[in-house]
Amino acid sequence: MNEKETEQESVLGFRSPQVCKVVGITYRQLDYWDRSGLLGPSMQVATGSGTQRLYTFRDIVTLRVIKRLKDAGTSLHKIRTAFEQLEELVGEGWREQDITLLSDGTSIYAATSPEEVIDLLKRGQGVFGIAVRPVHDEVRGEIHKLFPDRAVGAVENKESAGASGT
Repeated sequence: MNEKETEQESVLGFRSPQVCKVVGITYRQLDYWDRSGLLGPSMQVATGSGTQRLYTFRDIVTLRVIKRLKDAGTSLHKIRTAFEQLEELVGEGWREQDITLLSDGTSIYAATSPEEVIDLLKRGQGVFGIAVRPVHDEVRGEIHKLFPDRAVGAVENKESAGASGT
């Protein structure tokens, strides 16, 4: 893929209906998560009637992780706190790393290696796991199936470069 295609892909983003389809949530959920400050679009916020929110690939990965944690019974407040801790402990690039999030609905842990599990909410109980990298790969596959003309890899590479400061 040439530089012009990469630049064009990074400008397009994903509109709310596309995001809802890939993530498996309703528009109402997406709107609430944005308005509550949990996660809004990184590319373009809605500025009034008729304007579109535009989400990045990284936003979609994050939304899918949020949905899975919600499905496990975790509150949005706890998810927000856990994501803040992840950003602090691991950095913005946590979505591209081999991290497994574990939750029992009460607490959220991050397994960064077989030897290290971080309690993101400072509690301890039995847990289940969400491996973030497979979610990343699932989102990539879903987007490719739904939008075969979109070059997802270009968007990912551009976002990863931004997160690492390069």
